[in-house]
Amino acid sequence: MIPPKPPARSDKVSLWRYMKLFRQDILSAQPDRLYTAKMAALRTPFFRSFMINEPALIDDVLKARPMEFPKSDRISEGLRPLLGQSVFLTNGATWMRQRRIIDPAFERGRVKVIYPLMVEAGRGALTRIGTGGQAVDIEYLASHMAADVIFRTLFSIPIEDALARRVFDAFQAHQKAQPLLNLGAFLKLPTWLPRLHRRQTRKTAKLIRDLISALCATRAREIAEGSAPPDLATKIMTTEDPETGARFSTDEMVDQVAIFFLAGHETSASALSWALYLLAAFPTWQDKLASDVADFEADRFSELQKLPLARDVFREALRLYPPVPMMVREAASHERFRDRAVRPGDQIVISPWHLHRNGRLWDNPDGFDPARWQSEAGKPCMRDAFLPFSSGARVCPGAGFAMIEGPLLLAMLVKAFRFETIDGDHPVPVAHLTVRSARGIRLRVTPRSVSQRLE
Repeated sequence: MIPPKPPARSDKVSLWRYMKLFRQDILSAQPDRLYTAKMAALRTPFFRSFMINEPALIDDVLKARPMEFPKSDRISEGLRPLLGQSVFLTNGATWMRQRRIIDPAFERGRVKVIYPLMVEAGRGALTRIGTGGQAVDIEYLASHMAADVIFRTLFSIPIEDALARRVFDAFQAHQKAQPLLNLGAFLKLPTWLPRLHRRQTRKTAKLIRDLISALCATRAREIAEGSAPPDLATKIMTTEDPETGARFSTDEMVDQVAIFFLAGHETSASALSWALYLLAAFPTWQDKLASDVADFEADRFSELQKLPLARDVFREALRLYPPVPMMVREAASHERFRDRAVRPGDQIVISPWHLHRNGRLWDNPDGFDPARWQSEAGKPCMRDAFLPFSSGARVCPGAGFAMIEGPLLLAMLVKAFRFETIDGDHPVPVAHLTVRSARGIRLRVTPRSVSQRLE
């Protein structure tokens, strides 16, 4: 069995096809040749784009010379209503200042301190699932869990908090309203023209930012009064830039919280949803994982050492369904890639979706095989052709956080419940803010004590 994958086109993809799909699903617009090509070009009347699918070229852009390939403003246009000037969108000196303030909050020692809050969120989800053998909306379950983790670790409040719940509901609406690409990805609009965002996109983004502003303003007061809890928000808002001594203002913090929530909630929920679906579709692997985590005790941070298989399953879900399927940089100067001229302003597309399924690099690229991560062939691929969190200087600061959270929640869920597919209910991956299923993911969930008696 091959896990679901959007159908690829065998012919070239026209600009009209891209523009027709940019508000729907860009994955199904991609030609089949991109899964094996080392480099491909898309020329339009407005810009030129080069997809690079070779580890050496990707390393040059992301690791060797990241400042010469800044984030593309074309892609940022679509995310600006929600993310403003967050670290995910900025470049140059602004980005470097933001990372100097943010990075200390995600050091492993800090993550260890907030680890119990992750466990609390996991236990809350186990309670909410209940005891029946009912069909469950896995994407909603995973989103709820991941949001609970973020609210607890960022602001020390559970998802049940009224304001947290409003932010979560607004993000659910925004995820459906926000396409992966905005028209600004095709047209470089003058600054005085409207940005052509959907009305619903603008509405949900404003609501989210207003709610986050209230959280940040409250936290700023608590910091001033000396009553703030020692969570991520407090750490970030009290960290001074080591070069200037300045801290984030409350307004700047809103931008950063928006991307923390998007990166720590949307992307984690996407990966966890697909991981649970894959385990349901491949019950032999699920049984192996259940056996592996049978004596796992989540309370102790040291117990994470008992989760090598959970990590490999989570990695395999990230490989097959990378939450952020494409990253776009912009050439700042004249370049030459694979004997092709690249001009300033040309778009450089790095696609984890295609890199992770590249048949030149991976054995059984479309198959689900968690064992690959411990194989001799898989280890170099993990180093050279696995980019779920980007790489180099702009690697996601929360990558370590995610690789603790994902396996932890997966282990807690599989230890407590058995997940089974529903006949005729097959998910189809599409790219919205993250890679999700077009019609959701529904699985039958049964407590392990019950499923074991039935067997």
